[in-house]
Amino acid sequence: MSDPAGEVKLEVKLEVKQASKEVKESENVAEKYSAMTVSKNTEMNMGELSSAFSAVPTHKPVKKQIQFVEDKQEFSRFPTKAGRRSLSRSISQSSTDSYSSAASYTDSSDDETSPRDKTQVNSKGSSDFCVKNIKQAEFGRREIEIAEQDMTALISLRKRAQSEKPLAGAKIVGCTHITAQTAVLIETLAALGAQCRWTACNIYSTQNEVAAALSETGVAVYAWKGESEDDFWWCIDRCVNNEGWQPNMILDDGGDLTHWMYKKYPNVFKKIRGIVEESVTGVHRLYQLSKAGKLCVPAMNVNDSVTKQKFDNLYCCRESILDGLKRTTDVMFGGKQVVICGYGEVGKGCCAALKALGSVVNITEIDPICALQACMDGFRVVKLNEVIRQVDVIITCTGNKNVVTRDQLDRMKNGSIVCNMGHSNTEIDVASLRTPELTWERVRSQVDHVIWPDGKRVILLAEGRLLNLSCSTVPTFVLSITATTQALALIELYNAPEGRYKQDVYLLPKKMDEYVASLHLTTFDAHLTELSDDQAKYLGLNKNGPFKPNYYRY
Repeated sequence: MSDPAGEVKLEVKLEVKQASKEVKESENVAEKYSAMTVSKNTEMNMGELSSAFSAVPTHKPVKKQIQFVEDKQEFSRFPTKAGRRSLSRSISQSSTDSYSSAASYTDSSDDETSPRDKTQVNSKGSSDFCVKNIKQAEFGRREIEIAEQDMTALISLRKRAQSEKPLAGAKIVGCTHITAQTAVLIETLAALGAQCRWTACNIYSTQNEVAAALSETGVAVYAWKGESEDDFWWCIDRCVNNEGWQPNMILDDGGDLTHWMYKKYPNVFKKIRGIVEESVTGVHRLYQLSKAGKLCVPAMNVNDSVTKQKFDNLYCCRESILDGLKRTTDVMFGGKQVVICGYGEVGKGCCAALKALGSVVNITEIDPICALQACMDGFRVVKLNEVIRQVDVIITCTGNKNVVTRDQLDRMKNGSIVCNMGHSNTEIDVASLRTPELTWERVRSQVDHVIWPDGKRVILLAEGRLLNLSCSTVPTFVLSITATTQALALIELYNAPEGRYKQDVYLLPKKMDEYVASLHLTTFDAHLTELSDDQAKYLGLNKNGPFKPNYYRY
């Protein structure tokens, strides 16, 4: 009778012997191949290469452990003190990067040299720009191409008007957020015939790689993420004051560019053919100039156009508020006590998002109509002082100044979050926090702990500047609506016959608002109903619009 155990042992011995033989043959082949390749004087022909690999046994390959080619560090061993410090810095840096604006590729750069101290040249030999690193243009180009996919209306406008060149001769100086979406607008303006010089309206929102990509194509961009106040005004000045180039159109976001040109270059300002402004703060400044009789050029108030107010301000903020808060704080908002200062379109969007997460939302308002809307939407309208000691999060959405004062910040509880979704960086009295008795501790990019003498900490985001564009991203599609509106406003002002627009502030014509909206309907495969002749006559309307009077509130 056969012994099964003995047969198994015999098979194992044979397999071990065969494996040992194959390993030895493999080592011989490796030695032969190594000898042929290491010597610099040895030339290896195809016959030798073929014979070398033919000697490799063709048995079933043995599974091997995956080896990391770049780094064979044994993680089971504790690193040295120096290694631990290096690893700590690496983790800290990557944490900072992941919470930067748009996860910007450029934030991981170790180069702390100011762009003003560098001499950079693009591939065309031009040095008329100042960005963080021109070599990152390729990465910026990829981001712009991604943005173009969701800005089909703007691309459509570019294609429709490209042959006519309605902006031929226009020299546009712009001061906006410099992101991939803005780049699509700038390149559209250039395709329509304009020459552009551009700077940033926010020291934290610039995507460095996008600024590099624009500079590579020939747009004079003066902006980088993390500018100082001095850098900010220097960049504006370099865009305006350039030998042999004088702007005749302004696209502004916040009014800083307009203010700088009005104060420092009044002769240049008088020759401007039109200003397009898209923010509450900037529009307020324009109305002040107009009221004082000092506005010597026509201006278009894009902020109060329907396509800006009802889409960018509302839907954009509804989505981006959560993006900014989550990236920076990792806080769960279910059950949190939140105060939204201002129930305009921005405030409405923020409230809708936080309510959906289960936050207990309170509203502060000065306008009884907006306050009544908040009440009807199920929110409690309060004075900030009434709830300041219980609140977990304060979000300002007013465009005003000192909405949250130092006294109120002193009374907030430990761990409270304070941030701004309005335009101006004056809504939170950040200047009052820069005093000797308070300690500032940087936690992440755009996240600071402000520490009181008793140990209380308040979390301040983006140093009181615009949260969503400083700390996260905004939806590309909704920015397409705003960008298309801005482009049409520039075309309208630049091509308007003399006398159509006087030295005042104007709203975008209703017909233009409707045109911008119609360009974006194709994305949703939406089909508009057409009025019959009888129906149009009954309503007293033109069949092609406009369909609502100027006083209609959507």
